[in-house]
Amino acid sequence: MSFWQLENLRSVLSGNWLVRPGANARSEAQGASIDTRSLKRGNIFFALKGEKVDGHKFLGAAEKAGAALAVVEDASGASGVAEGLPIVQVESVGAALLRCAGEYRRTLEGTRVVSIGGSNGKTTTSRLVESVLSRHFRGVSSPKSFNNAIGVPLTILSARKGDQYLVCEVGTNEKGEIAQLASVVNPEIAVITSIGREHLEGLSSVQGVLEEEAAIASEIRAGGVAIIADQPVELGDVVRGLMLGGKRGSMLRFGMTEEADLRVGSVATDELGTSFSINERAQFRVPLLGAHNALNGAAAVAVARRFGLDDTVIRTALAEAATPEMRMRLESHGPITILNDAYNANPDSMLAALKAFSVLARQRNPARRVVVLADMLEMGDAGPDAHREIGEAVASDQSIDFVVLAGPLMMFAAERVRKKWAGERVVNLPRMDDEHARRIASMLKPGDFVLLKGSRGMGVERVARALDSAGSPLRTTQETGV
Repeated sequence: MSFWQLENLRSVLSGNWLVRPGANARSEAQGASIDTRSLKRGNIFFALKGEKVDGHKFLGAAEKAGAALAVVEDASGASGVAEGLPIVQVESVGAALLRCAGEYRRTLEGTRVVSIGGSNGKTTTSRLVESVLSRHFRGVSSPKSFNNAIGVPLTILSARKGDQYLVCEVGTNEKGEIAQLASVVNPEIAVITSIGREHLEGLSSVQGVLEEEAAIASEIRAGGVAIIADQPVELGDVVRGLMLGGKRGSMLRFGMTEEADLRVGSVATDELGTSFSINERAQFRVPLLGAHNALNGAAAVAVARRFGLDDTVIRTALAEAATPEMRMRLESHGPITILNDAYNANPDSMLAALKAFSVLARQRNPARRVVVLADMLEMGDAGPDAHREIGEAVASDQSIDFVVLAGPLMMFAAERVRKKWAGERVVNLPRMDDEHARRIASMLKPGDFVLLKGSRGMGVERVARALDSAGSPLRTTQETGV
């Protein structure tokens, strides 16, 4: 029986028929969706209940869009839906989605699965890997930042028999999430890009982050490989232990220390990207700004080599790689140039962005070098000190002329900056919303070079939109990523 046959899906989902397939129903589904706006004909529609939207209210729309099957929790939510849509009732739609993906993963024996996790650089590394593999193999990878208990199973269920690779970005907010996703993904190749101060509200400490990110190693397939950052050293110890001292698979480390198996050096950044060497021999370039992106590039090289590609092929693909939005994109908004790194932030990625901005600012010689930073969220008790650290970094950076700090936590950064800078060079705003974004845009002058950085929930990209709405049409001069 095909995995996608409706009766088999009902069994996999551990559900009961609420509406059985009619005479005109499809015999099989293909793929999955949680959004009727993007649902493809033949998809399974998982009617998730969210904080703002209840998928049960869109069963009619799912039927019209051509769903082959709907999965619900609430029987009453199916009332009034035409009988043309088969419906399975389960205890938890979210759990059913994960279970369905896990079972489907087990059928993908010919597909090499790559998981990519870590505190920083997950999405960028995923895009680099996809850019290389897609030139030579058939497969799929996580769209955007689909890295949680919803996005990961949707990515797996988008794969088809015959795909040669599947790249799954794997993220976490709290303890236990990686282990749950690891059991579903069951990768052959597991990449851990970095360990840093992410989601400390849920993971408590950097050690907690390390243990959480390393959990993917416990589910690496026999004969697989863990490709991990060389720092901190403890990461290798934990990963090796989870891989039973190497009995389950091997481990490769990439980084800038002598102990790294893929040692990154000769790093140079300009407006077109970053070049680097591996083990002082192989030369590569990625269209990404910042020395930290040399490490993301090295991780992608390690994955591509595991697929049997030679360095000449890898070099060409990396140099022409597509990059994700709002990750170190150099944009022209009329007479103002923005380094847009607004997608997300934690202390380590913010410090890396400041360093990259400083390098580029010295190269460009703009009228003013302006930094717009917003709160780093989900930091827990570490929040105030983390923002003070950012304030110290800004205050010590002689390449910055003017800084805007937005949000209640950035008040701690502002205090540190004001101790060293004249008051007119520092603006502290209580929040980042459309009104304050317009205010920031009004402070900018022709010739300014501006860094935008903050957590996803802060929406710092509003400043770029405010410039556009004020009459400066966006012209992207170079797309880069972090």
